[in-house]
Amino acid sequence: MDGYGRGRQGQGPGRVRGNPYELTDESPVYVISVAAQLSGLHPQTLRQYDRLGLVSPDRTAGRGRRYSARDIQLLRQVQRLSQDEGINLAGIKRIIELENQVAALQSKVVELQQALEGAAVAMRQREAQVHASYRRDLVPYQDVQQSSALVVWRPHRAAD
Repeated sequence: MDGYGRGRQGQGPGRVRGNPYELTDESPVYVISVAAQLSGLHPQTLRQYDRLGLVSPDRTAGRGRRYSARDIQLLRQVQRLSQDEGINLAGIKRIIELENQVAALQSKVVELQQALEGAAVAMRQREAQVHASYRRDLVPYQDVQQSSALVVWRPHRAAD
């Protein structure tokens, strides 16, 4: 959530800032004119990108746009893709969406790897507990190889 009670697009669900006065790359601090200067774009271009959903800044209570450092980086990326690579805005929007999906999936992979490592440690600990509980007077069972040899039993006769 941003400081105005609305969710922030592009942030993961449940993102919580520890200190509301701490400045991060996600902190919405730049008004549109400053963001335009920092990104090298015209303010009207920033408004257009917002309408298209390419870069959606936070809003103040009065509906004014506030851009973060991450938004500025994204604006520069959109400009580079558009001008240097010749990609249209619909293509850029799709690229950004896919990059966000990749980042979310990479985060999920890391989370699952950590859970797997934790489960493996717990399993090894439980296995060690089970082995420690074995009775020491038992011997392990070994499967006897069966053969096709015929063994004839003949009782020993006592000498008469």
